[in-house]
Amino acid sequence: MAFSGGVDSSLLAVAAGRALDPDAVVLATADSASLAEGELDSCRALSSEWGLDWVAVRTHELGDPRYLANQGDRCYWCKSSLMDQIEPLAQDRGATVVLGVNVDDLGDHRPGQHAAAERGARFPLVEAGLTKADIRMLAKHWGLTVWDRPAMPCLSSRVPYGTSITLPLLTKIDRAEAALRSRGFRDVRVRHYGDTARIELAASDLAEAAAQASEIDRDLRALGYAYVTLDLAGLRSGNLNSALAP
Repeated sequence: MAFSGGVDSSLLAVAAGRALDPDAVVLATADSASLAEGELDSCRALSSEWGLDWVAVRTHELGDPRYLANQGDRCYWCKSSLMDQIEPLAQDRGATVVLGVNVDDLGDHRPGQHAAAERGARFPLVEAGLTKADIRMLAKHWGLTVWDRPAMPCLSSRVPYGTSITLPLLTKIDRAEAALRSRGFRDVRVRHYGDTARIELAASDLAEAAAQASEIDRDLRALGYAYVTLDLAGLRSGNLNSALAP
């Protein structure tokens, strides 16, 4: 299983552990520069909590110029890099690669799903017809601590298409979002527009962000941003995909 530690892959992991012998389940997390700091440790801890085998696999998307170019197919090459690492694990065990994709994901631009499906991966949550709301409800019912965890898409998703991906850029975004979380904001995106950081938060957090404006501005300027803005429309997952609309 490709395991991100989010609610979707967590529910799928626990369901697999219940339906199968736990020894028949291996959770694999991409050890990638596009993963926020601390996420790898979180995945390791969750797997241990559930008594499931876990492995970190080093992916190499930052060595792929097609990924670095950050065009509309960026996620395709990212998922291809992940499949390159976990397919051999599955083949050695006579297993099937599964991903925590839900029905709601099908309505967004997700080329990574196509990359995985082309290579035989399956999406059990989609096959079960589960939406994100269904998954959170079931995760809460099962007592999973991540049932209300905000989505944590890869850091590259903060970079507008056409802006090249680099390791220093991903590190800068990661530190900017960590600074906001340290001030009490859970669901955070810092969209990178050159010397401008555009902050997206839950609509219910906008007033608090305005109250901490001076501190937030100082934190992000210290990371090299000349301008720090707050998007008054609030957080919209995947909103940079609107640039791909015909």
